[in-house]
Amino acid sequence: MNTNLLQNLETIPSPCFVLEEAKLRRNLELIDSVQRAAGVTIILALKGFSMFSAFPLVREYLSGATASSLNEIKLVNEYMGVPAHTYIPAYRDDEFDEVVERSSHLTFNSWNQWERFKHRVANKPVSCGIRVNPQYSEVATDMYNPCVPGSRLGATRDQLPDQLPDGLEGIHFHTLCENDSFTLERTLNALESRFGDLLHQAKWVNFGGGHLMTREGYDTNHLIGLLKNFREKYNVDILLEPGSAIAWQTGVLISTVLDIIDSQGIQVAILDTSFAAHMPDTLEMPYKPRIIHSYHEPVADKPTYRLGGMTCLAGDFMGDYSFDKTLAVGDKLVFDDMIHYTMVKTTTFNGVNLPSIGVWKENESFQLIRTYGYESFKDRLS
Repeated sequence: MNTNLLQNLETIPSPCFVLEEAKLRRNLELIDSVQRAAGVTIILALKGFSMFSAFPLVREYLSGATASSLNEIKLVNEYMGVPAHTYIPAYRDDEFDEVVERSSHLTFNSWNQWERFKHRVANKPVSCGIRVNPQYSEVATDMYNPCVPGSRLGATRDQLPDQLPDGLEGIHFHTLCENDSFTLERTLNALESRFGDLLHQAKWVNFGGGHLMTREGYDTNHLIGLLKNFREKYNVDILLEPGSAIAWQTGVLISTVLDIIDSQGIQVAILDTSFAAHMPDTLEMPYKPRIIHSYHEPVADKPTYRLGGMTCLAGDFMGDYSFDKTLAVGDKLVFDDMIHYTMVKTTTFNGVNLPSIGVWKENESFQLIRTYGYESFKDRLS
């Protein structure tokens, strides 16, 4: 992590998400090198990273973004200046015409949805596709696995005809979650075995997200080879829409210790942030976030604490971490890698304020982008 940032924690409000601009650019440069070498298009998935103040930087490298709601579509239009690549599991009748107007690509989740809305996209300047379920995924957590039995995401091969109808020219699949290119290779084998005939008819194929190409050790050359071979085999345009890969390891969540209590022999540090409200993925996935200058697992003979959030939810805690010295009220704890799939999921449960949002600029200065208060809480209610 940036040493200058750590040395200036007292100048940053708490809690606060802090994006490191230089690290975002580093990720974008790598992603751009992949899309150029493979001859494909890579776009941003807003569901993983919707920090629109950073979109001007994103647009230096990526041509667009994918959205899964009318609100996300509008954010793409307004802050990226382009129509959205849109996929929504089920389109609302009262929103559909505006969705079409604001989109360049439109993916339908089921044959039913295509049949219902196809007459409303006829002669419109939008390219339509359908999401398929290749019935193969290596995602271990069912909550994040779109191929579990009974999944509502994508059509299986038996639900589609042998010929893509006029007006339906794309195939979309999304079965990865922070996976590598070798998982993608096995997924493509399953996709081709079930949908190969339709792939030959398509004009474009959207590979969805989950391609964690910015993770250390990811074999980008293998990915480039897969993409080039697939593109040439089926003579299609290829799109990828990663979320995590864009903002992977690009920033932190800064928090402060508010209290320390002895709970039946367990030392508990209560923070000014919340795992349930501000870091829900840690409880959903689940995973244990890393904290700068701490031991991820308890170490004998070192001060050890269970970390608690500031809501009154009993399960709003994470433990246990060890430190080189005892914690005190007012100490800053810095949760690493908290920019992707974190800001987009925060809530004001229990009336807890949302963390502020800031940027550590490439010139080594801090810019506060936004703070939140009572109005943000009240505006979600009535």
